[in-house]
Amino acid sequence: MRIDPATIERIKQTADVADVIGDYVSLKKKGANLWACCPFHGEKSPSFSVSPAKGIYKCFGCGKAGDSIRFIMDIEGLGYGEALKHLAKKYGIEVQETVMTDEQLQSQNERESLLIVLNYAKNYYQNNLFNHDEGQSIGYPYFKERGFSDKTIHTFELGYSLESWDAFTKEALKNGYSLEVLEKAGLTITKDNEQSSQNKSFDRFRNRVTFPIHNVAGKVIAFGARILKADKTQAKYLNSPETEIYHKSNVLYGIFQAKNAIRTTDVCYLVEGYTDVISLYQAGIENVVASSGTSLTIEQIRLIGRFTQNITVLYDGDTAGIKASLRGMDMILEEGLNVKLVVFPEGEDPDSYVQKIGSEDFVKYIQKNATDFITFKAELFLKEAGNDPFKRAELIKDMVGSISKIPDSIKRSIFFQKTASLMQIDEQLLISESNKITIERGRQKDKDRDSNRQRLQSDLPKGVTLSKPNSNINIGDMPSFSEDEDFSGFLGDFTPNQQITEVVTDALNAPKMALSGMSLQELECIRLLINHGTKEVDPGVAPGVTLTHYILEEIDGINFATPIYQEILSMFREQFLLGNILDAQHFIGHKLEKIQMEAINLSTERYSISEAWVRHEIIVPTEIDKLADLAFQNILRLKKAYNEQQMKDLMKQMSQTSDMTEQTRLLEMFMQAKNIEKDIAKELGTVVIR
Repeated sequence: MRIDPATIERIKQTADVADVIGDYVSLKKKGANLWACCPFHGEKSPSFSVSPAKGIYKCFGCGKAGDSIRFIMDIEGLGYGEALKHLAKKYGIEVQETVMTDEQLQSQNERESLLIVLNYAKNYYQNNLFNHDEGQSIGYPYFKERGFSDKTIHTFELGYSLESWDAFTKEALKNGYSLEVLEKAGLTITKDNEQSSQNKSFDRFRNRVTFPIHNVAGKVIAFGARILKADKTQAKYLNSPETEIYHKSNVLYGIFQAKNAIRTTDVCYLVEGYTDVISLYQAGIENVVASSGTSLTIEQIRLIGRFTQNITVLYDGDTAGIKASLRGMDMILEEGLNVKLVVFPEGEDPDSYVQKIGSEDFVKYIQKNATDFITFKAELFLKEAGNDPFKRAELIKDMVGSISKIPDSIKRSIFFQKTASLMQIDEQLLISESNKITIERGRQKDKDRDSNRQRLQSDLPKGVTLSKPNSNINIGDMPSFSEDEDFSGFLGDFTPNQQITEVVTDALNAPKMALSGMSLQELECIRLLINHGTKEVDPGVAPGVTLTHYILEEIDGINFATPIYQEILSMFREQFLLGNILDAQHFIGHKLEKIQMEAINLSTERYSISEAWVRHEIIVPTEIDKLADLAFQNILRLKKAYNEQQMKDLMKQMSQTSDMTEQTRLLEMFMQAKNIEKDIAKELGTVVIR
């Protein structure tokens, strides 16, 4: 299925990159760009930059980059076409689609197929709830008894699965969905039939109300389902199994509905169950999510961290459950987020309590009773410890262990002061204990790293050895290698004819090779063309002559050695012959990822001029101010690099021939190249060794 070019262009023009990315992370303005912690890798300091003016994003930590379409492709795992449809839906742009044939359905990307069939299941269950007799008599009354309005039911897309063994599976198969996709989506179960040659397929969810689980973009990726019969042989709640698109440790129930409210209020309320989320949301408290019955994970914490640095955990009155959940609080602290805790009266949970006292008093209760994690832990365990010095000592160690995980030194200091006051103990003693804990953790990390290296070593071919890195050297301090340097020793001691079939880059974090002199000048040439190709190179001297015109004329006949730069150069040349001059947006929005990534890397700047300099009228020349000089210098250096390569080739040819006539001819060519080198060096102001 194809989307016509006019629609694609309309989507590109409408889908503002900051607006699209703002649905997934909380962006803060700094200079001309917006910044956030990267949603693609864990980090505590923002290195993810969004440029609204250029319509691009780039992470200076992991290297992810693109435009609004590429962002949706990466964050949602969608193909190009599905990402376009996603954005079209967001902005209300109509996309004409043709009905897919069986062949087209089979050729669908597996991930996209799962999203499609899960959306179908959601609609099917919703239809049962509102339009089927069984849903109207069993499922719908349950939601009404919980106090959910029709609007709330539609907001969370709640539904009902029929009691029949295979009602959904039969209907899905009749509508063209394959049994394989239904099984992979976790909607259908197939078991061997011992009494027949045919396997038996049946619905995973039967006679249950359904709670669709959405990803951040609002797509259904799984279901939770609650049984309505008193049947001790079945679990009260049944969830989808893990699939290609659903990993429960990465998901928070209600995040799609809550993300905007979390960003606006700058706090996320974390509860335990589906109905807690729905009841609070209906009461107007929309910044709430649930971990869906799983222990809190690092991935879930980082997901919240995209929208706010503040988490308030809402517990019911179950002391045992609270103690079991405290490990998750340490994880929140370790990720650099701020956490507070609230406990409700015994026998109450967020769902029952908000319905009992109303939303206004509920919010007041939270504000009055929210306690920081350290104070909460002290109050919880001090009663048990009493005057027992050993229990009190263990409690203090436990509190110090939690504080030592906080990455911010100022926050740590404040909590040490508070703990010293609460526990009536010397603050310096707490800091010393924290230092011991930190050192021990470092040793344990070293042991784990050595263990991982041994595991990786066992997977490598015989004779290939991973060299042990110096623990005192950061990856950022590792040396770069030029293209003609031997860097095989970085991976270990092995000969060139040995092959490693599996890449171990993630384990080694190996640095990229540095560009050679020639590639570096090719890169600079392409960078100038992409960023300034449409601008006049020197309006005072040659009005109307663009940088593209000037550079292409000066390097006529030269082809770049680096494939990606030659490909981009060819695009400039082809379009220039047709009377067109390409701009940065042509490459930033390019469908080929390698072209798009290169364009973004070459047009993104990590640093910007301080606003204080602007206020104090400190003038800093821009590239536009010195465009003619930059272009001239680059062309000279480019020609110098090619001339040097020619001299190397000539020297090699002379060493390989014994024909005196041929040697004389080659020597004359070499001397001509040497003279060219001197002329270029004179223009550049560099020194040539005679």
